Amino acid sequence: MSKKPKIIVLDDDPTGSQTVHSCLLLMRWDVETLRTGLQDDSPIFFVLTNTRSLPPESAASVTKEVCHNLKLALKAEEINDFLIVSRSDSTLRGHYPIETDVIAAELGPFDAHFLVPAFFVGEASRREGGRITRDSIHYLIIDGVPTPVHETEFARDSVFGYHYSYLPKYVEEKTQGRIKADAVERFLLSDIRAGSLEKLMNLRDNQCAVVDGETQADLNRFALYVLSAASQGKRFLFRSAASILTALAALPTQAIAPENMASYVRSGKPGAVIVGSHVKKTTQQLEKLLQADGTAGIEVNVQRLLDEPNQSATLLREILESTQAAHNAGKTPVVYTSRQELSFKDVKTRLDFGEKVSGLLMDIVRGLPSDIGFLISKGGITSNDVLSNGLALTKARLLGQILAGCSMVITANDHPQFPNLPVVLFPGNVGDADALATVYRTLTKNTG
Repeated sequence: MSKKPKIIVLDDDPTGSQTVHSCLLLMRWDVETLRTGLQDDSPIFFVLTNTRSLPPESAASVTKEVCHNLKLALKAEEINDFLIVSRSDSTLRGHYPIETDVIAAELGPFDAHFLVPAFFVGEASRREGGRITRDSIHYLIIDGVPTPVHETEFARDSVFGYHYSYLPKYVEEKTQGRIKADAVERFLLSDIRAGSLEKLMNLRDNQCAVVDGETQADLNRFALYVLSAASQGKRFLFRSAASILTALAALPTQAIAPENMASYVRSGKPGAVIVGSHVKKTTQQLEKLLQADGTAGIEVNVQRLLDEPNQSATLLREILESTQAAHNAGKTPVVYTSRQELSFKDVKTRLDFGEKVSGLLMDIVRGLPSDIGFLISKGGITSNDVLSNGLALTKARLLGQILAGCSMVITANDHPQFPNLPVVLFPGNVGDADALATVYRTLTKNTG
C-alpha cells in the first residue's frame, strides 16, 4: 500500500488548523524550518503566511518565496509525494487567484485546482455559522437559514468583496474572465456520493473545479477519491477552507479533551485576551465576554492613531498600565480595538493603517505581565501576528481544539518571556455569541 502524501498547507491566516491537532504550525519558511515540517510525524503541517493581511503584490511575493524554499526542502528530504493546500477563508475572502497562480507556476504542473470552501464547525454548524456548498452555490447558515454568501457582510469586504455565491461565477469574477464560468468543472453532491474517481482522473492542465459539501462525510468521501487519484499520479492543488484538511489528514480524535485544556493554564493564573477582528460576530462575542466575571475591558481607541500619528507610544503606555493594574487585581484584561468602522481613501491606505494598529497590538502583547496564565487571540490576522511577532515564535505545536473551530497551541518551555503559555487562536467569524466567553470560562475554571 502506498504511503499517504504529505499535506502542506499554506495558510493565509493561522486559523486553518481549526479542524486538526497534534501538528506543527510554522511561522517561518526558510528551508531548514520547512524541513522540520516535512520530517514531522504528523501527516500535515501549516506554513502561516498571513497573506490575507497583505496587498496583492506582497501576497504573491511571500507565496513565491515559500514555494521556492519548499522546492529545496522537498528535494533535500527526497519527498515527491505531497498535496499543496492554499487554505483561506470559508466566506471567500482572500487573494484568489493570485496565490494559486503563484503556487502553480512554482510547484506545478497540476492537473487541477479545486475550490472547496465548505466548513463545518461541529454539529451546531448545521444550525448556525456553518458554510455549506450545494449545487455549486456557497451558503452561510444564519439563524438556521442557508444564506448565499454574496448576501452577507463578508461579500462587502472593502478589500476582498465579490458579487457571486455561485462558485463558477465567483471564479470568473475573480480571474477577470480568464476562467469562464462554463469552463469550471463542478463536483456536485450527487457526483461525490456516487463516486468521483473517474472524473478526477480525467482532469488535466490545471483545470479549475468547485466542490460541493453539506457534511464532513461528503468531504471525507471526496478526499478518498482524491488520494486514490493522487496515488495513480494525478497532481492536485486546493484552495479551501479547513474542513477538507480534516478529510485529507484523517487524524484520530485529539488526545486532550477540550474541557480539560484548563490544565495547561500556568499556575491557575488569570490570562489576557487580545481582540483585533472587526466582524459583527466578534463584536457580539466581545460584549458577552466583557459581562463575564473576572474580566476587565481595555479599549484601544484606534482613531487616536489617525488623529495623533505620533502618540502611539503614549497610547501604548496607557494601555500597558491598565493591563498591569487589571492583572494585579486578579482580573483578565481584555484588550480590544475600538469598534467603529473607519473610512479610508483606498485599499492600500486601509492595509497600511491595519499594519500600524497590529504593530501597536503586538507591542501590547510583548508588554503583558510575564506570568499570565493563558492568552486568547481573537481574529485570524491578529492571531498570526501574535504568534510570529508578539511571541516571536518560529514554530508551535498545535494541541487541538478548545472549542469547535478554535485551536490551542503552546509555546516552548524555553521561550524567553512566556514559556509553556497556552495560546488560543480564535477566528473572527467562528462560534455563537457566547463562544468567546465559553472559552474564557473553560480556561478560568481552575483560577483561584
